Amino acid sequence: MSIIHRRPELAAQMAAQLLHPGVLDEGLRSGLFISGLRRTGKTTFLLNDLMPALEEAGALVIYVDLWSDTQTSPEKLVHAAIKKTLAGLQSPASNALKKLKKLEGAEIEGFGLKFGFKLETLGTAEGPTLAQALTEVIDQAKTDLVLIIDEVQQAIASGEGQQMLLALKAARDAINPRPNTPGHFLFIGTGSHRALINELTARRNQAFNGATSVAYPVLGSDYVESLLIRLTNEGATVLPSLTAANHAFTLLGHRPEEMLKALSQLNRSLPPGGDPDEILPVIAATLRSMTADIELMKVEHLGSLAIAVFARIAATEGEAKGLFSAQAAQQYSSVVGREVHIEEIQPVINELLAANLIMRQGHGVYALIDPFVQEIWRERQDLATTPPRGNTKAH
Repeated sequence: MSIIHRRPELAAQMAAQLLHPGVLDEGLRSGLFISGLRRTGKTTFLLNDLMPALEEAGALVIYVDLWSDTQTSPEKLVHAAIKKTLAGLQSPASNALKKLKKLEGAEIEGFGLKFGFKLETLGTAEGPTLAQALTEVIDQAKTDLVLIIDEVQQAIASGEGQQMLLALKAARDAINPRPNTPGHFLFIGTGSHRALINELTARRNQAFNGATSVAYPVLGSDYVESLLIRLTNEGATVLPSLTAANHAFTLLGHRPEEMLKALSQLNRSLPPGGDPDEILPVIAATLRSMTADIELMKVEHLGSLAIAVFARIAATEGEAKGLFSAQAAQQYSSVVGREVHIEEIQPVINELLAANLIMRQGHGVYALIDPFVQEIWRERQDLATTPPRGNTKAH
């Protein structure tokens, strides 16, 4: 994204809820998982707003992106990020140490932190557990430690990653319930795979079962307004009204990059005397349809049964149930053109989940990941079933 839209108020609110929770926010200390579609600004918000707000409030923050190196295991990436931060804390001149606003004790003021273990042993059989290492950090720094893992769903793709999540849960359970603990361990996981993020907190076999799962608060009218102001200041003359721009941004799924594309096309294609408010919705609708096409092509590549199952979910208002029923199998059979057996359905459901097309919302309950993909699909179904005007048969 070429333009960073800062959201300091939202970040400050979230930091306060995490570090100084009221009664209704205490559950955040069990873990916070934030899910949202790709290219809606999650990572930008984490790096430019939430992390600085947490640090300003006195917390020590460690960030790791599991998509930064897909060839390295999530466990190694997390251990490397923790080691790097702890190494910095051993030097009194480190930026990490300077950022801590609430340090107490002469040892910390005059020197760096001193750990009772060698950093290189972290993550090995000879070294401390994550619970032991993070407990030492919090006890010496006397502040909260926040670990943010971006694209956290990558961790459950391997046994090592799942063990790492269990180790982080063990650290949470070892640190947070202590009477008079000098700080808490807070875990934030974010990801674009909403189905898997949801399962990380909803399934009993997951380490952070019961933690808080929320949708990423997407950019809104304030972003659109600031974008139009910036374009005006740069001398742009082809500009839509705020109302039309907000409508286009909503059509585009609140994706900043797509909005910039739409405005760029508007400037290139508006005919002399044309009305930007008339042309921008057409451009946005076209880009929206192209984005949906990419997702719908994924369904087609999974085969005819996947298309039938996806169609049943997409056609349902709200949560889709009964996908494994005999009635559903009959419906699939009519689409596929052969008899579909009940035992064939679960593998296809799993493929749709893995492709980030649908998400499980409860036992036997499913929904589409992207609401505007569902809207496009329904619009096309309506067009396919509506006869052309003037083509009705006379009786």
